[in-house]
Amino acid sequence: MGRRRAIDLCLRAGGQDRVHVFDVENRAGTPVYVHSKVCVVDDVWASIGSDNFNRRSWTHDSELSTAVLDATHDPREPRDPAGTGDCARTFARDLRLELAREHLDLAQDGSDDELLIDPERFVATLEARAASLAEWHENGRRGARPPGRLQRHRPEKLGRLTRLWATPVYRLLVDPDGRPLKLRLQKSF
Repeated sequence: MGRRRAIDLCLRAGGQDRVHVFDVENRAGTPVYVHSKVCVVDDVWASIGSDNFNRRSWTHDSELSTAVLDATHDPREPRDPAGTGDCARTFARDLRLELAREHLDLAQDGSDDELLIDPERFVATLEARAASLAEWHENGRRGARPPGRLQRHRPEKLGRLTRLWATPVYRLLVDPDGRPLKLRLQKSF
């Protein structure tokens, strides 16, 4: 329920053309659970760690994350991919490129980076590799496995009945922010 609500919120805020959600699998085609979180924004800012983006992870659980705003501007084009004047930073861009190379099975030496640096080409490469992998799976995994380890995330189908019982359970019992029930009901800390 929580994942579905978070993805729906991101889609409403950013739109289908700006929000892309993928699942990771290993080379054998087995889905991989990854607890770590990485967020790179406009090749400027990066956050790396294990915490979830909620109050519970930040106050009660044993989680750790760090945010990095590198002062070094990246000299590669596009220098300001978001057009905000913040300019791409070396650490954030290098992190995004390294992860993209790994998940898309591209050359680790950076020789394929022309597919990744420009945001529109990066998204097109993600989508193309994920589509090829999905087609390979749908055709019974016949032939050579296409490069890449990302598949487009397919949201869970939550029927009306499931939403009716799961929403209050999620809000009251799952404890997304770590406070005891009494404090949550009092809207207190």
